[in-house]
Amino acid sequence: MAFWTVREALSQTNKLRRSFYELLRDDLDQFMVSYALIDSYKNFLSKNILYPFVEKRELKPRARIPDVEYECQNTFLVIFVEDTIPAVHKKYIRFFDLNKTTKMNLLHSKTLRLSDHFDRNQKYLDSVHFYDFIKSLLPVDYALIIQRAPGIKKRDCYNLSHFHVKIDWPIAAAAEDLAQSLRYISKDLYEKGDKYAEDIQKKFFECYGLSASAGGRRTAAIVAAQYLKKIPCISTVYVGSSESRALMRISERGISRSILMKFTDKELRLIAKANSLTPSTFKKNYMVAHEGKDGIFIFQATYCYTNHSRPPDDGKLHELKSDLHWLTVGAQHIIPKPGVRKYPPLPINVIYT
Repeated sequence: MAFWTVREALSQTNKLRRSFYELLRDDLDQFMVSYALIDSYKNFLSKNILYPFVEKRELKPRARIPDVEYECQNTFLVIFVEDTIPAVHKKYIRFFDLNKTTKMNLLHSKTLRLSDHFDRNQKYLDSVHFYDFIKSLLPVDYALIIQRAPGIKKRDCYNLSHFHVKIDWPIAAAAEDLAQSLRYISKDLYEKGDKYAEDIQKKFFECYGLSASAGGRRTAAIVAAQYLKKIPCISTVYVGSSESRALMRISERGISRSILMKFTDKELRLIAKANSLTPSTFKKNYMVAHEGKDGIFIFQATYCYTNHSRPPDDGKLHELKSDLHWLTVGAQHIIPKPGVRKYPPLPINVIYT
């Protein structure tokens, strides 16, 4: 059962809010792809460092990403919530007055350089300066929160309300919450012993497309995504790490991972032909950079849950079997470069070839 209210069950007012949220999220998706992938690629170029393209095997659901940190890769954690997070959740999602995006707090942060002129409206998503504003905050440690601004006058306005937000919910609590919802345990994580609890925690990471050795920012992202299920609205978590070189997106639709992928001139001509496009049209609308005759494109893998990571139909407890997969590749696409609106994602099969 969904933890959020489906569109058909919403009032007309909340349907409008859902539409507005999704419209803003579409634009935010484009920005995050650009910041996570294209801007990072340019960072490597500016320092004359070869870009470390993600290997296809790293996109498999159970793959372990090499523990190499790349300084040129942009890192971030962004939480975008459809509604306003109630104050009761501050115990685990640490958003307070001291890390609100006010002029005083931002100037007090030594990581930011702001001019004396401060436009208080730039923190709203519909502001023309919003993306300049968020770009200045993305390098700050921990998470950014974008949520609905409270109050009648700003009923359907969304703002970047807090920065430097710590996610303090324990991994064990997140894994326990997931296991309860999937009916692998009835009450307590350790009710079936330490080994079972350890296996459940490994499966928690797998359910979000990570290995149990994933770094802190990605771990914070999946813990936040699990915790946000306690709030009856949809939410989206974006995370980028220096190890993964990818944009990971977690929402009510599931998990996706976007990376930069290089294709030879022969390959891109075959892809264009398979999608009834001329090579020039394909390059113009999908290619974000080139290295010699090779083209660089944005590849997106979307993952699906298996029956073992869904609640059982009969509601009965079932036993955990570690060898069974909880996640599988659902779709693979080359997506248009940011700003292109006319052309759709192009299906392609590369992960298992």
